[in-house]
Amino acid sequence: MSFSNLGLNPLILKAIESSGYPAPTPVQSASIPAALAGHDLLVSSHTGSGKTAAFLLPSLQRLAQPSTLPGKGPRILVLTPTRELALQVEKAAATYGRGLNRLRTVCLVGGSPYAQQLRGLRDAVDIVVATPGRLMDHMQSGRVEFSRLEVLILDEADRMLDMGFIDDIQTIVDKTPATRQTLLFSATLDGVVGSLARKLTRDPQRIEVATPTQREAKIDQRLLYADNFSHKHKLLDALLRDTELQQALIFTATKRGADDLAENLFAQGFAVDALHGDMQQSKRTRTLQRLRDGRTRILVATDVAARGIDVAGITHVINFDLPRQAEDYVHRIGRTGRAGRTGFAVTLVNHSEKHLVRNIERYTGQSVRIDVIAGLEPSARVEKAARPRFNNNAKPGGRFSDNRAPAGRAPAGRSNERFDGPRSASPRGNGERAAAAPAPAWNSGFRSENRRPSAPTRRRTAD
Repeated sequence: MSFSNLGLNPLILKAIESSGYPAPTPVQSASIPAALAGHDLLVSSHTGSGKTAAFLLPSLQRLAQPSTLPGKGPRILVLTPTRELALQVEKAAATYGRGLNRLRTVCLVGGSPYAQQLRGLRDAVDIVVATPGRLMDHMQSGRVEFSRLEVLILDEADRMLDMGFIDDIQTIVDKTPATRQTLLFSATLDGVVGSLARKLTRDPQRIEVATPTQREAKIDQRLLYADNFSHKHKLLDALLRDTELQQALIFTATKRGADDLAENLFAQGFAVDALHGDMQQSKRTRTLQRLRDGRTRILVATDVAARGIDVAGITHVINFDLPRQAEDYVHRIGRTGRAGRTGFAVTLVNHSEKHLVRNIERYTGQSVRIDVIAGLEPSARVEKAARPRFNNNAKPGGRFSDNRAPAGRAPAGRSNERFDGPRSASPRGNGERAAAAPAPAWNSGFRSENRRPSAPTRRRTAD
C-alpha cells in the first residue's frame, strides 16, 4: 500500500514524497483512513512506529479548506508530555503541511519565552502544539480560546498521566467544543488511560499495533551489578572506553545527579553535556543540536530525554540509575538502535534493586542478560538473592565521589552553564578523553553468567 491509497490531499502527498517516505507504516495505514472518515481514535503503538504522521496527516487535510467559524484559536490542538516531543511534532507539521497555503503553527512549552509565544497567538493560528502546563498558563490569561477547534490530539497520553497532568488535561478538554474529533495515542490503552479515553471520546475506533519482534533484536541488553557507588563509577568508566561506542546517552534518576555526573565526566576530558527539566528551552535545544551534530559524545539526562530524542548516532544507552517504572526502561533503551542500527543498552544495578529488574523483565516479557567486566566483578554473587554486601555507612571514594569535586574544579551541582558550548577542553583539543590504558571491546571484556529467563506475563497498565 502507498500513501496515495489512503485518500490524502495531493498537496500533502507531494510533501510526503519529497520527505522520502515511500510507504505508510502499519499504524498509519490503519489510522489515517479512519481519521479521515471523522472517527475518534484510540491508538496503541510502539515508539518509532510513525504515529506522529498517523495523527498529523489526516488532521492537516482539514486545513486544506478554510474555517467558516469566527475567532483566532487553533483548528488543531496537539498535547504532548515534553518540550522535546512538542518541538518535534511542530517540525513534522511544518514538513507535511508545507504545501498548504500559509500554514501557521505555534508551540507552547515551558522554558521558552512568553513574548515569542504571545506573538504567535496574536493572529489566527492553525495548529497549536503544547505541553499541558504551559497551555493552561495561556488559557488562564485569556490568550487561547478553542471556538474554532476541530481536532484534539493527545500524544503519549500514558506519559502525560504518569507526569500528573490528568487534571490539566480534563480542564483543557472541558474548554473544547463537544463536536471536536479526538485522537488519543498511547503505549497502553488499559487502566487509567482507558478510563480517560472513555471520557474524552465518542464511539471511538480502537487500533492496536503490536511491536515487531525483529525490532527488539536490534538492542543488545545487559545488566552489570555494582557493589556500591564507587564500583558503579568504575563500571561506567570502563563502558565509556568501549571502542564501539560512538555516542552514549546516560540516564540518571535526578537533575542534580545528571549535573554532577556530567561535571565529573567533563573533568576527565569527555565531550559531555547534561539535559534535564530545569534548563531553559533554548539551552536544551542547543544541547540536542550538539548531540545531533556529533560535537557531544556523551549526554547525561533524566527521563525528560527518554522520549522525543531521535539521534541515529547513539550507539549506547547506559542506565546509571534504574528507572522506577518498567515502562520508562523501554523508552530509555529505545533511544539506541535507531534507523535500523544495532544498539547496546547497559543497566547498572545495585544488589538491593533486584526487584526493579524483575519488574522490567515481567513488563517486557524477556530476561536481561547479566554480564561482568573483567577485573570489575561484583563481590556478591548476583544469581543469589542475598543481602547486599556493601557498607551503607561508607562514603563513596575515588575521583568520582559525589562528596567532593575533582581537583581544580568548582563543586558539582552549580549552574549547568559550563556545559553550554562544544567540548574542547581536552588536551587533545577535540573534547575526547585523554589517552588511557586500552579498554576491552564490548564483547571481549564481558563474561556472561547463566540466568533463568523470567516467564512472560501480561503488560502492566499505567496506574
